[in-house]
Amino acid sequence: MSKRQELREKRLKQERTQRLLIIAGVAVIGLAIALALILPSLQPVGEINMPAAISRPNVNFNGMGDPNAPVKIIEYSDYQCPYCARFTEDTEPSIIEAYVATGKVYFEYRSFGEFIGPESARAAEATYCAGDQGKFWEMHDIIFANQTGENVGAYTDARLRTFAEKLQLEMAAFNDCFDSNKYRSRVDQDGNDALAAGISATPSFVINGKLLEGAQPFGVFQSEIEAALAAAGQ
Repeated sequence: MSKRQELREKRLKQERTQRLLIIAGVAVIGLAIALALILPSLQPVGEINMPAAISRPNVNFNGMGDPNAPVKIIEYSDYQCPYCARFTEDTEPSIIEAYVATGKVYFEYRSFGEFIGPESARAAEATYCAGDQGKFWEMHDIIFANQTGENVGAYTDARLRTFAEKLQLEMAAFNDCFDSNKYRSRVDQDGNDALAAGISATPSFVINGKLLEGAQPFGVFQSEIEAALAAAGQ
């Protein structure tokens, strides 16, 4: 074999090796992506905590109370936010008892989009899908009751579906809603509305147009609500 032929064979061999390495690299990347997509759905769902029942008057999808109440509170929240869970457990029931049930406050819950991460948005979508079956607040409560941290797999699609089963939702309808991302645009809009309202943390509350930030104790809300009632001539 001539020197030229040897060089040509060597070059061809190098080219074949490079192509094989490229193909192998693409295959490894594809496998990694596939595993990243599949593994979360294969993880065990684990134990599900059932929340204590909270009585909410005049529930209307993600709102409760009299829509014509003199004070309107809009909460912007994130299901992965521990302070949001604390507000739901510690303060919200007192607001409901003192002001929502008495017709003085209309209260509405909105997400903050993908504020903390993708699990935040998927959890919010799940609550809206549950709302189609009249169980927005039940899903809201069970999601918070099973909060374990931020972006740690507490709200995988599999777990959110299990929450829906625990609430005895009609699963075919729920899955159709959830799988089609029916409420993704609404969740995104929630986030945009929060930013437009000047909100940069969760939970935050807009009380008749005035911003209140943080999981404040009931006394702080009481002062703000009473001031809003007075301004409304109540």
